[in-house]
Amino acid sequence: MADKKKRRRTDSDSDSQPFKHLLKSDEQILQMLKSFSSSFASSSTSKPLTLADLSLASTCREVSDLPLSSVQSNIESLVLQLAHQILSGQGFSFTVPSRASTNQLYVPELDRIVLKDKSTIRPFSHISSVRKTTITTKILSLIHQLSLKNIHVTKRDLFYTDVKLFQDQMQSDAVLDDVSCMLGCTRSSLNVIAAEKGVVVGRLIFSDNGDMIDCTKMGMGGKAIPPNIDRVGDMQSDALFILLVEKDAAYIRLAEDRFYNRFPCIIVTAKGQPDVATRLFLKKMKIELKLPVLALVDSDPYGLKILSVYGCGSKNMSYDSANLTTPDIKWLGIRPSDLDKYKIPEQCRLPMTEQDIKTGKDLLEEDFVKKNPAWVEELNLMVKTKQKAEIQALSSFGFQYLSEVYLPLKLQQQDWI
Repeated sequence: MADKKKRRRTDSDSDSQPFKHLLKSDEQILQMLKSFSSSFASSSTSKPLTLADLSLASTCREVSDLPLSSVQSNIESLVLQLAHQILSGQGFSFTVPSRASTNQLYVPELDRIVLKDKSTIRPFSHISSVRKTTITTKILSLIHQLSLKNIHVTKRDLFYTDVKLFQDQMQSDAVLDDVSCMLGCTRSSLNVIAAEKGVVVGRLIFSDNGDMIDCTKMGMGGKAIPPNIDRVGDMQSDALFILLVEKDAAYIRLAEDRFYNRFPCIIVTAKGQPDVATRLFLKKMKIELKLPVLALVDSDPYGLKILSVYGCGSKNMSYDSANLTTPDIKWLGIRPSDLDKYKIPEQCRLPMTEQDIKTGKDLLEEDFVKKNPAWVEELNLMVKTKQKAEIQALSSFGFQYLSEVYLPLKLQQQDWI
């Protein structure tokens, strides 16, 4: 009778957690992961291609990290040019690199979006641009102050220096990117940072402004990713891969279950849309630790868009894609094909809206998607079925199904694209 009860309970567990019976032992999965991680590290030894290595038909513009003294000098040279313009009777105007979508180019060899060299004129004398020209001048003045004092401020601090002029932080943020592009430096070089957003947990030790941080001892909340990446150094890890997670909910589940101890990894999230600090931190980890990056995002067009920002870059900051992108991120899940493969219940799937479908179709026209036939296949399936699902849909099989079955099986089968 006892054996019967035991058997019945086991069968019930198997029913409630489908595919658990397919899992091999952790030791076997780890051996597969070690082999994959080792081969990835070997292939990462070659020097990555740069724009300078390519003979492109279009001239492209890229920025680089500059010391504060160079930022200060570039601003002073720019102001001197403006003074000469005014004194010679030409008026007062800025030549601003165009960040419009028509001035952007996807480079397959680099697998990222870059900015072409077209510029626009922003005159002070024209009614349509006088305010934006004034904002540009104000931002340049503030950046010059920061370079002189060698201090950091947030984008929000910058906005509050003149709320009436900026009116909305989106306007000061946009001009800040223009200024970065004009000066030829990364936004980090301007000493303007975003508020802390991303977090990291798992098998990683690094120095943060001289303090050693062990990310296995930071609790389930993890360590906030420093907003100024230049204070991060001395990265050490015994991880086999980096797990990039779209949302905070899945990150918390994996952190609380200490998934990184069962399968040595580093787990990182920007809690939605990728911020600059998290993108810089991810790239730094991949380069210094030579680890593959596996992405866990929602099965909807926006999950894939978020993944593409990490991998290929955002159009808004294409001028800095060399520093902000982490090419060759593998799409682990949740993919449209997983919905049937893992028997996600119908009540956990959501119908795609017309806007979702349009976004999915627009993505199918993007060169960075077309380059990967497996991505095209998954997106086509999503648009055809008109169904989407969040990572949390896996909780229908139990709150720990993500960490106990889904991810281990994905890793075992090396099921990523």
